[in-house]
Formats: sequence, structure tokens, C-alpha cells
Amino acid sequence: TEEWAAFLNDTITPTLPEGLTFWVASGQWKTSSGLLEQEQTYVLQLAHEGDQEKDRAVRRIIEIYKKRFQQEAVMRIRSQACRSF
Repeated sequence: TEEWAAFLNDTITPTLPEGLTFWVASGQWKTSSGLLEQEQTYVLQLAHEGDQEKDRAVRRIIEIYKKRFQQEAVMRIRSQACRSF
């Protein structure tokens, strides 16, 4: 959507320009009130160094996303990988 594209361009890319991939997915989760909610979602894969500065940047992106898109939570999965281009 245009909202996602704007978020990608004005928040994510300037903060973590090292590289990313995203795709649209369908998801579901149980809200804090116990309801099962299904919605379209975006899966974002970021490639960056695992230092504290980058970790803080990811956490800031998550907080901005939650506020902008009125989300209770954002799932974050971290893993180490070898990358080359």
C-alpha cells in the first residue's frame, strides 16, 4: 500500500540502508483481549550488523510502526547469518 511504501521510504531505509527484503503475507494472532485477529501483514527481512546501535534502530522502527499503524505488537525474530553480495 501507499502507507507501507511511505513507511519504508521515510523510516526504514534512512535508518537501516544496508539492505532489506519484504513481502506481503497473511497472518493471525491473539490480541491482548483474547480475540483471534487475522490481517494482511508485511514481513520485513533486514540485513545489518548485530551491534547495539543497530538493535536500538530496529527497536525504534518497531515503535514507530506500532504507532503509525495502530498495532499492539510486532513480531521480531533475530538470527545470525553469513551474507555476501
